[in-house]
Amino acid sequence: MSEHAHHHAGTGPSKEQSDHATADFRRMMKWIVIIAVAGTILALIYLGVTGDLTLPMVLAVIGGVFFSVLLGCGLFAASFFSDKSGHDQLVTDATRRKQPQDDS
Repeated sequence: MSEHAHHHAGTGPSKEQSDHATADFRRMMKWIVIIAVAGTILALIYLGVTGDLTLPMVLAVIGGVFFSVLLGCGLFAASFFSDKSGHDQLVTDATRRKQPQDDS
């Protein structure tokens, strides 16, 4: 039997596991937003010190720095959430049941 034999087919992760994963995800997303805002502010300060800031430049920095950090880190956080919440294991278990065993 596999190490996840206690996990019944068709059932999702436990409520406790899901709640813990959700809390971790929210905590990670708060830090990601803080880092994205800090990075954007630092980029704007640097650009302001080294040259003239124009509205299009400010909008480009906000779009480029803030949203890139938010998107990239947010996707990583979502993959960690999927793993910690037990959803990845549910898919892995379902996939293993459907594949024929190779006894060679």
